[in-house]
Amino acid sequence: MNNIETINSDVIIVGAGNAAFSAAVAARESGLSVLMLEKTPEKFMGGNSALTIHMRFVYHSFDDLLPLIKFPDKDQDLDTFKIKINELKNIVSSYTESNYLNDINKVTENRSDKVLSQELVYNSLSTIRWMNKLGHFWKPTFENPTSANVVSFDGKGYGLINRWKNIAIQKGVKIIYECPVMDLINKNNQISGVVVNYKSQNIKLFSKNVIMACGSFESNSDMRAKYLGENWRNIKLRGVPHNTGEGLEMAINNGAIPYDDWSTCHASPQDYNRPDFDLPGENKSGDYWSRYAYPFSVLINQKGDRFIDEGETWRGLTYAKTGKAILEQKNQIAYQLFDSKHRKAGVLENYKNPTFYTANSLNDLAKEIKIMDINKFLINIENFNQNISSDKYNPSLLDGKSISNIIPKRSNWALPLDKGPFEAYPVIAGMTFCYGGLKTSIDGEVLDKNGDIIKGFFAVGEMLGGLWYKNYPSGGGMMAGAVFGKKAGEKAAINSSKI
Repeated sequence: MNNIETINSDVIIVGAGNAAFSAAVAARESGLSVLMLEKTPEKFMGGNSALTIHMRFVYHSFDDLLPLIKFPDKDQDLDTFKIKINELKNIVSSYTESNYLNDINKVTENRSDKVLSQELVYNSLSTIRWMNKLGHFWKPTFENPTSANVVSFDGKGYGLINRWKNIAIQKGVKIIYECPVMDLINKNNQISGVVVNYKSQNIKLFSKNVIMACGSFESNSDMRAKYLGENWRNIKLRGVPHNTGEGLEMAINNGAIPYDDWSTCHASPQDYNRPDFDLPGENKSGDYWSRYAYPFSVLINQKGDRFIDEGETWRGLTYAKTGKAILEQKNQIAYQLFDSKHRKAGVLENYKNPTFYTANSLNDLAKEIKIMDINKFLINIENFNQNISSDKYNPSLLDGKSISNIIPKRSNWALPLDKGPFEAYPVIAGMTFCYGGLKTSIDGEVLDKNGDIIKGFFAVGEMLGGLWYKNYPSGGGMMAGAVFGKKAGEKAAINSSKI
């Protein structure tokens, strides 16, 4: 595509992640010509979406999940698979609209935009079915099927994005890679195209609609410091290095308004030696370096003190705020402590090539990880061990095995740390995306300071603001990307018919 300025399209979509493809395919199905612009080379397309695992959506019984599942092709594998599916069916109940909304309200301290969150929840299952009809499949999460993560993407996020690409191309969507958008074309408060830099030339591309789906500003150290605080400037990314915030800045410069919480973000516990960022690739996910067994651990800082309720609830409802708690500790580091009982229970099976220390005594372990006050640390652990409730330990349930008379309290999965060998996993915060975005309608149409729609202009994915505050339910962002991306594509078609 050397002469891209000759391409005519009804809608230009900036980005090539899950939200972008949802918008592109929905617009194309509605009869629009679609051009997608991606700043990275094709092999890195997909952004953070390509590193994900699942979407959080409503289901009323296992019958809602079964059509989504891809079964093995080989007969010998199929028989075993069917047995496991029947076992899963017996333990899976439902995840209702009420469950989903309650989780959103709980994790965001009731600050999520009520209109947007309801739109997300009540459109989640129908959007999943639409994706399934297009050719997307899921696989069962046999290992630990928590309520909102019973199924995960077949091929993980990388498989999802490659399916999206193939679906879009088959439907006639054009995609141009290594084509960053530099500016928006604004005529009389209507966005009518973009300026791109393609093969070292600035080129104007005109369109009736522009849908921005090019991520947040998590990869921009200056913007992190400005909006989140200086201690976020040098944080490592649990995600791609390409989301540098230009899309948000362009939108604001053209009349969009920032919406909701630009001062908090998704940040989770990561291996101390994780790389600075991740890049998409086959069999890669953002969770390779994640250290998500912390709900079962005793999590301490360099002083030897606990600082959160590790077992507050399911990991998927706490992990995105736990990174911030770690970042606030001395040296921005914490240690997940386990003993032989945890190892036997299998809670560490997903830790691949971790950084860790081991010792036969807690005293020796404390020396290994350079706890500042070892005596205080040993007293803290003894106090923890001696006050655990008598409830039965079960890492697959909210087991209520708790400690109420310590600070911070422990709500679930409290095992005494008393049987060596002992293990310590140093963890840091890894940032995935920022919660602040732009003010939009329920169809992703960008609003100005007066609450009026900026004609021809949409924002979806991480750029849509208002859903998340301080914390986040796992898979919620990917579901929001698909729901509001689809709605934006369909609304662009309606708007185009009026022009």
